[in-house]
Amino acid sequence: MIGTKIADSAQSAIFVPVMTILDARRKLFQDLQKIYDQREADSIAELVMEKITGLRKIDRILEKNRTLPEHNIQLLKQFTADLLKHTPVQYVLHEAWFYGLKFFVNENVLIPRPETEELVRWVVDDLKSTQERSNRILDIGTGSGCIAISIKKQLPGSNIDACDISAGALQIAQKNALDIGAEINLIELNFLDREQTHLLPNYDCIVSNPPYVPLKDKATMRDNVTNFEPHLALFVDDNDPLIFYRAMANFASDKLSTGGKIYVELHENLAEATANVFHEKKFLSVEIRKDMQGKSRMLKISRQS
Repeated sequence: MIGTKIADSAQSAIFVPVMTILDARRKLFQDLQKIYDQREADSIAELVMEKITGLRKIDRILEKNRTLPEHNIQLLKQFTADLLKHTPVQYVLHEAWFYGLKFFVNENVLIPRPETEELVRWVVDDLKSTQERSNRILDIGTGSGCIAISIKKQLPGSNIDACDISAGALQIAQKNALDIGAEINLIELNFLDREQTHLLPNYDCIVSNPPYVPLKDKATMRDNVTNFEPHLALFVDDNDPLIFYRAMANFASDKLSTGGKIYVELHENLAEATANVFHEKKFLSVEIRKDMQGKSRMLKISRQS
């Protein structure tokens, strides 16, 4: 970092630091290595520098000696301070990419994850063949709206309802739907309350990434997850970790159309137990799918009669 001198009204010299894009990148990377490994620090630094400069990586390399304005330097300091408190970079920047779309996120919603993109891809691939009719889809526990909005953008003819118990989450989903340009219907309700879900219509497809992490697993999870992401969207009671899947099976018995399908994300250690929840409700066609890491993380249930 270099500096220059300017004169104040009293003609005394004031040293003003000058920081280039390269200087900022190096300093941020060094600071992040205090709490992150080299690979993760590098990844986070790239996201932050793109946000601050508005430049793609190749452009930042070409213009590495460009001087950052003072307001960008102050923003970098603010971001760095938040990151060193273990705040997830997505919450610091208020954005996360999912299925090629940029979503606004804050502590009211889970950070969208690549595994959930795989679930959406499964839904989209299956339903593309039925685009000649308008599928009615329900997204349970929509959070940021990433599942419902992504499906709507891929299958614009679909009629999509998205529900959540959290009013704060629904506000974020509404913002994302408007910003991205996806027309979905948002509903505030407690899906575990059958009196509320009884009022919903019938559906051709149900999709959900519900809370499924047993509370006992919290001790093994990273601080940037447990200290910042909403527990309501993550954890379930150790005594009943499949509560949401049972609610979905009960709901689908009444509200899923013949030939309809359910797609859910699940805990890798509870895949068979989750499948059995639907078998017990006479859903005979149940398929477990592994994610890119080879973990059993997704389930598709088809209603045959």
